[in-house]
Amino acid sequence: MATFTYAARSRSGEKVEGTVEADDRRLALVELERMGHVPISVQESSGSSKSKEKTGKQGVHFSFHFRARRMSMADVLIFTTELNDLLSSGMQVGSALMTLSKRETGKAGDDIIASIRDEIMQGASLSDALAQHPRTFSKLYVSMICAGEAIGALPEIMIRLVEHYEKMVETREKVIAALVYPAIIAGCGVGTLAFVMGWLVPRFEEVFKSLGSTLPLPTQILFGLSKMTTRYGLFVAAALVVAIALACRAIKTERGRTWWHGAKLRMPLVRGIVEASAYSQFARTLSILLSNGVHVLEALGIVEKTISNVVISREIANARDRVTDGATISAPLAAGKVFPPMITDMMAVGEQTGDRAKSLDHIAKRYEMQLDRNVKILTSILEPIMIFVMAVLVGFVALSILLAVMDLTNGLQI
Repeated sequence: MATFTYAARSRSGEKVEGTVEADDRRLALVELERMGHVPISVQESSGSSKSKEKTGKQGVHFSFHFRARRMSMADVLIFTTELNDLLSSGMQVGSALMTLSKRETGKAGDDIIASIRDEIMQGASLSDALAQHPRTFSKLYVSMICAGEAIGALPEIMIRLVEHYEKMVETREKVIAALVYPAIIAGCGVGTLAFVMGWLVPRFEEVFKSLGSTLPLPTQILFGLSKMTTRYGLFVAAALVVAIALACRAIKTERGRTWWHGAKLRMPLVRGIVEASAYSQFARTLSILLSNGVHVLEALGIVEKTISNVVISREIANARDRVTDGATISAPLAAGKVFPPMITDMMAVGEQTGDRAKSLDHIAKRYEMQLDRNVKILTSILEPIMIFVMAVLVGFVALSILLAVMDLTNGLQI
């Protein structure tokens, strides 16, 4: 057990100093919380070299652990919701984080929440503590928390963040759900064809060769494809894996990412989903920032980093450079001819009426509804397309075998 020297504030606000014994620094902070003190600094005494060495090793692992791991969007939503519930009940930020950090889920959030709690206990603000984990908490999240701290309305801001992340999680789940069924059909179809071409068709080929019959052209094509599958199937699969890996690596470059994001905006079925998702997120995020007192230029800078599509994100950056008076956003956005007229026109109406946040809310709701429609259209179109493709492939295999059997039967009758 090590000895820790602390400086803290009592419940009356007086500064107190002393020592406390605990197995580690976390337990020392828990003990100070139990005593009713708000820690300012907690440091281990130099007398215990073994404990110090142990703590130092843990510290190195601790720092690396945070760089390597992150909380998922769903985990951030749960954390924000629970923290908002605790703050709304009247609990202080430090006490709320202490409560959340006591639970052990085995996920990255355990260590991240503990780190935020330690920063708060040492006197940092919540926004500064969250900013230490940029891979988990976006600039939008940190900026919103900072604005809530400045105006003294942190619970209200966190409610807005909860609503924002709920929309984002819901949108992502809808898109994933739309692709699950076609992916299952494709996977089952590929597996079935691999089995038929690699095992079943060669057995038929041996039978027909032993009978010495002349095979129809479709059957010859089928047997040729089967030979290619059995001989070069592994090489083709390996080449596909390498090609996909190289393509993914190329997409991560700036030039490749720009080309890929631009291509998605030109794909017939994908374009509607990408645009609706980006525009709804743009309007919703900008509305939240502007309604909480964030300056237009700063808000556009934050929104630019939250949009995943590079083409749309760059257009927001260009519009931000064209904004001069800080009051008009619609005209700079319209000048780029990337945003549809519906968005710029509705924003112009909001600027004229002085209620820009409300017009942005209408835009966000409209594109969220459009996103739902586009996802349903994608699902309704992909399913019959996948079924048709698999039916054609399986039908070709069945027809090729049946033609050979029919020719063989006619030959036997002669």
